[in-house]
Amino acid sequence: MEQIQQPVGLKWYVVKVISGQEKVVQGHLERAVEKRNLKDYIIQALIPTTKYFEVRNGKKYAREKNNFPGYILINADISKVEVIPVIMSIPSVLGFLGAESGASKKPIPLRPAEVNRILNNIDEANIAGITETGDTYVVGEAVKVVDESFDGFIGTVEEVFEDKKKLKVTVKIFGRDTPLELNYSQVTKVE
Repeated sequence: MEQIQQPVGLKWYVVKVISGQEKVVQGHLERAVEKRNLKDYIIQALIPTTKYFEVRNGKKYAREKNNFPGYILINADISKVEVIPVIMSIPSVLGFLGAESGASKKPIPLRPAEVNRILNNIDEANIAGITETGDTYVVGEAVKVVDESFDGFIGTVEEVFEDKKKLKVTVKIFGRDTPLELNYSQVTKVE
């Protein structure tokens, strides 16, 4: 696992924002940093997302899901007096996650292990030893189960967990719809 190197003073902080306003806050913050010339102190505002595919009316669409709705990550050096007030002045910002109460208390940064996990987007499926098939699945797609227990059953993909390389598949067992959570390696595409 690659370690993220941080310049001295720069740390990652989690900022609470109004849910659904993450991109708006990110844009406002970038403009405020540019306007106040704080590029050396507020380096980046990040919204961690996961890409997935879905089928609507027979067409495949690429979508993005916010991994942490209502939060953005900010790489900043808060030792400069102006940094926290600039961040807090952005519309839709509610505060820092982990900040101690009181106006004079500083926010608590993320631990390096947390930052590495988020920024490197560790593939939990590979950690568990699941091999990468290269296939991508979409909601509504038909798949065949090749796992010993349900070998040969045909099901429909209900949810795709791209980051974990897992699917929620509904199969008919004894005439009833039964949801199964399966690894990519436990299914094949129906052709």
